[in-house]
Amino acid sequence: MELDEKLYSLSERIKQLKEKIQTEEATKQSFIMPFFQALGYDVFNPLEFVPEFTADVGIKKGEKVDYAILKDNEPIILIEAKPCNDDLSKHDSQLFRYFGTTRARFAILTNGIIYKFFSDLDQPNIMDKKPFYILDMENLSEQSIAYVEKFIKANLDIDNILNTASDLKYLNLTKLAFKELMENPSDEFVRLLLNTGIYDGVKNQKVIDKFKPITKRAMNQYINEKLSSKFKETLTSGDNEKDEDIEDSKEESKIVTTIDELNSYAIVKSILRKEIEPQRIFYKDTESYFGILLDNNIRKWILRINLNSRNKHIIIPDENKKGIRYDIDTIDDIYNYEKEIIDSLKRYM
Repeated sequence: MELDEKLYSLSERIKQLKEKIQTEEATKQSFIMPFFQALGYDVFNPLEFVPEFTADVGIKKGEKVDYAILKDNEPIILIEAKPCNDDLSKHDSQLFRYFGTTRARFAILTNGIIYKFFSDLDQPNIMDKKPFYILDMENLSEQSIAYVEKFIKANLDIDNILNTASDLKYLNLTKLAFKELMENPSDEFVRLLLNTGIYDGVKNQKVIDKFKPITKRAMNQYINEKLSSKFKETLTSGDNEKDEDIEDSKEESKIVTTIDELNSYAIVKSILRKEIEPQRIFYKDTESYFGILLDNNIRKWILRINLNSRNKHIIIPDENKKGIRYDIDTIDDIYNYEKEIIDSLKRYM
């Protein structure tokens, strides 16, 4: 099984079990150890994956970090584990103390869902205050899996990771700053935009407050439109030679595929990847619904998703291809109908 399949499978496990797991030990056994197993480490070999690794801090003796990964009998990665319902922001300082007492080049703080990767990029032998990478196991992407591959036991190249870690750190910090601007545009940012010729009047606080929600909507619409365009280019590439496909393309150009719809498509693919190759799952957006198809065949529709109304819902065909409606509150609720979605797929196989 490839790394992406292992991580997607673990991601599903996390979503199903996280509300039932309350302790640090249960988090280790159910989430954290399987994660490092997926990376190729023998978590039951104390010469490679050491539990309760001693990291004496100053005059304090017997201080222990939850795990250390060894290479040539030296720790290269320290791992501090917390319960899956814990807020990691209050534990950075604990791992900071441990880091300086060993020769480890990486430290990972995790609650089994979020993985914060640290190193000593700013000052040798002193752990940086900010992680250079954060992995969210509930929101995996091809990009995040590609980066985690660098930590596979067989691939581990410390120099290579460190060479890219600095750029990655500042890239992620910039992305977080941009996310904050997207969600809560600052007065300075709105004023900067208005000064580009959008508004010629006086930019007082009343005007700034008026344009904040407009700025937020404009940025989100722009990103939705760009994503929709890119996805459609990918799915329709090579097909435009046919006149009927050109007409379809013209019709679809009026439709804006939203981020929530694309995320729902990713959820369905993650459910069905256990049964079929993900590349056989397609989507088709229409004015009335967002459809998921097998082999891009409209006669083989697996389910239809409607996120545009107040009453969000999905429709799954029964054995007679009669659609059955299931109301949902958020796209995560699609996971509640995993069995029905898989059954729908199997009717075409």
